[in-house]
Amino acid sequence: MSSTTAWTSRVDVDPEQACPIAPVVDIVFSRWTTPILWALHEYGRQRFVELERRLLTITPKVLTQRLRQLERDGLVVRTYHPEVPPRVEYEISDLGRSLAPLFATLAEWSTANLGKVDEARLDYDAREGSRTRRR
Repeated sequence: MSSTTAWTSRVDVDPEQACPIAPVVDIVFSRWTTPILWALHEYGRQRFVELERRLLTITPKVLTQRLRQLERDGLVVRTYHPEVPPRVEYEISDLGRSLAPLFATLAEWSTANLGKVDEARLDYDAREGSRTRRR
């Protein structure tokens, strides 16, 4: 297959499907998903209030929405205990746990590179600031 043919066939790909990790990013890296999964992985099974206390700035409404979505996606297991009063617990599923190596790699990258990102931003801002002043 020539490079022209390969290129032509790629042009017909839906832009949202062009990147094979895009669906994973949508599922795993939406706001609050990673902190919730991290808390469940790190501390084990927890009740709603325990999670809420660990994630200080999340609202109860958003926590409820994210937990429902994570349960729907198979990353979190919700267990209802029919007691008086009723008790609900959340824990990370095996599928959710399978993300641990990905998160570990991202944590390593973060440790090694966030300082470089900060430096790049400062350099960029300084360049852009000098461009704005020259105009």
